[in-house]
Amino acid sequence: MYKLFRFVLFQFDAEKVHYFVVGLLNQIHRFAPARQLFRSLYVVQHPALEINFLGLKFPNPVGLAAGFDKNAQHIDALADCGFGFIEIGTVTPKAQPGNDKPRLFRLKADQAILNRMGFNNDGVEAAIAQLKARHNRQIIIGGNIGKNKWTPNEEAANDYLTCFEALFPYVDYFVVNVSSPNTPNLRALQEKEPLQDLLLRLQELNKQQSQPKPILLKIAPDLSNSQIDEIIEIVTYTKIAGLIVANTTISREGLRTPAAQIEQMGAGGISGKPVTLRATEMVKYIHEQSNGKIPMMAVGGIHTAQDALDKLAAGATLVQLYTGFIYEGPALVKAINRALLQRVQK
Repeated sequence: MYKLFRFVLFQFDAEKVHYFVVGLLNQIHRFAPARQLFRSLYVVQHPALEINFLGLKFPNPVGLAAGFDKNAQHIDALADCGFGFIEIGTVTPKAQPGNDKPRLFRLKADQAILNRMGFNNDGVEAAIAQLKARHNRQIIIGGNIGKNKWTPNEEAANDYLTCFEALFPYVDYFVVNVSSPNTPNLRALQEKEPLQDLLLRLQELNKQQSQPKPILLKIAPDLSNSQIDEIIEIVTYTKIAGLIVANTTISREGLRTPAAQIEQMGAGGISGKPVTLRATEMVKYIHEQSNGKIPMMAVGGIHTAQDALDKLAAGATLVQLYTGFIYEGPALVKAINRALLQRVQK
């Protein structure tokens, strides 16, 4: 059924379809009989799926990655899809429109998405208003934070600190996003000195709270092993809670979509199947190099239950979906949770 629905939707502009789908999910959620039917189809609840991670109790280890619900407007409806946690954002201090449209494209032959959204969001105060208004208080919420496009890198830490302080009462964990390829010069913040400084300042502010919250760093799949080694050193030195592996890639290698078509789409990061293996390799590498001491959430190219199991086997504790959710629908969340349940019950 979803494949037919997807076939129809994929005939239209990707960004417009996104807003249509989340609007439809909201309508389903508001109508109690439809909501109950939807939940019965996709939500898997069982004590064996619950997992304690970074001091938080997750109802299941399958989450929705940042970028899908940038402004925290759809948490209640998305929870009906069976997710154990939802990451909002990327949120910046001030509202910004993002990059010019079109900026979201499907690479159907590769089961991938190319985006150059550019941190389009309504700003941190708007996100807070939505977080206050949500009804579902059980689902874990992550806050993915970034800098405004016009903020120079020398002042970027102030943007992250602003978002951290504002969102602190309303989210359960934080994600520092310095790995998006769609904000000019943002990835330069992944270099050792600026990244270490940023994380130390966030940790200092975190320690001032009566109950500090986990801070994770989201890294790019395009890092070399030597750069990953530096990330491991930084995580160890700053004592942040862990990593999210990995963001979108700027690589265009090995794609089935014709090069001319990709060139016409333009710049942006690619998510989905093309990053499946690389993201899993990175999780495994970090797990081995850190002797299993760095907690990780894995994201990137999870389109099947086996993809999720592979990332968990590589060393991740939780997984996140984005492109796989678009291509496979909420049945993917159910399939992963069922596979995990079967594994536990054997």
